[in-house]
Amino acid sequence: MTLKITWYGHACFLIETDKAKLLVDPFLSGNPLSPVQADEVETDYILVSHGHGDHLGDTIEIAKRTGATVISNFEIHNWIVNRGIEKVHPQHIGGGFDYPWGRVKLTIAQHGSSLPDGSYGGNPCGFLFYIQGKKIYHACDTGLFFDMKLIGEEGIDLAILPIGDNFTMGPDDALRAVKLIEPEQVVPVHYDTFDVIKQDPYSWAAKVEKETSAKVTVMKPGDFLEL
Repeated sequence: MTLKITWYGHACFLIETDKAKLLVDPFLSGNPLSPVQADEVETDYILVSHGHGDHLGDTIEIAKRTGATVISNFEIHNWIVNRGIEKVHPQHIGGGFDYPWGRVKLTIAQHGSSLPDGSYGGNPCGFLFYIQGKKIYHACDTGLFFDMKLIGEEGIDLAILPIGDNFTMGPDDALRAVKLIEPEQVVPVHYDTFDVIKQDPYSWAAKVEKETSAKVTVMKPGDFLEL
């Protein structure tokens, strides 16, 4: 079975494997670009990269409704447990775990991670997925860092990279990230949700394809691709 990967705007993706549905950073309520509402999404696992509201999003509500298992760092794990979520799995930076659907490893992300109530959210992370023979790197919120080259040595089939600038990498640094990672395919994210992160993804895609061997897929919220 191919992997179906749907973008819900900002950094939120639904990854459908042959064994489970994985929802990453479910910022749906309050997301002006989201094509779906939080009560419409079905998932088996929710992965949270850090505690900011535009990534933690609707995690609590969706987990309670669907019974999904929440995967996050240990600090967010504790915060979620204190809010009545019982199906949780904590990990931390550099640590991987084998799930029934595949493996996920938490990677470095250069960012912050306070929770909505101001409490400490631990270190932010990205996600490196190993699913059905494919390797997907979702950088989530991050600035450029040279260790992306080490991530690239895994042989990345798809890299999901922020390009919005201001809060994360901008287009120039995201292009440098592609050169470090050398993925087969790239999807730009974390742009246009707010005025302060408006970007032209098509211009960026043209530069990437001119200067690297990666194929860029510019998605619209609600679009999906298959690996």
